[in-house]
Amino acid sequence: MVFRFTFTKEMQGLMSNKIVAIGCDHAGYALKERIKEKLQQTGFTVRDYGTYSEEPADYPDFVHPLCRAMETEGIDRGILLCGSGNGVAMTANKYAHIRAALCWSTELAKLARSHNDANVLCLPARFLEPELALQLVELFLTTPFEGGRHQRRVEKIALKNFSC
Repeated sequence: MVFRFTFTKEMQGLMSNKIVAIGCDHAGYALKERIKEKLQQTGFTVRDYGTYSEEPADYPDFVHPLCRAMETEGIDRGILLCGSGNGVAMTANKYAHIRAALCWSTELAKLARSHNDANVLCLPARFLEPELALQLVELFLTTPFEGGRHQRRVEKIALKNFSC
């Protein structure tokens, strides 16, 4: 698999800028570095929220700053990695403005964007080959949200928009 996408005119409607936030714990460090390098090679600005080595680290220490930055700094997309992907996804989804999706297949990455308007991709670093991870990142950044019936559903995710 060749990581081939670039920031095209078609993508400009999907993202307001070329900034991607990324963060991980120690289990995701090596894969994060590979993803970061490929994103930078294709013209993206990557804001790295750590960790910065394979020394043991707690994923919430990197997830919280990334999610806060997405809210306050106008960052449209984020990528989080940990061993299973579950910890980073659970932590990120505590934020009302975050729709984090745990993905390990191309189908899930496409649906996370097209049906759920996910803005954070969570990857299980211990369970993905690097080339598949890069493919998931590409799909996550290039798949548009379909809107329509899915828009109504996405609007119901936040508790403030739900009535019992």
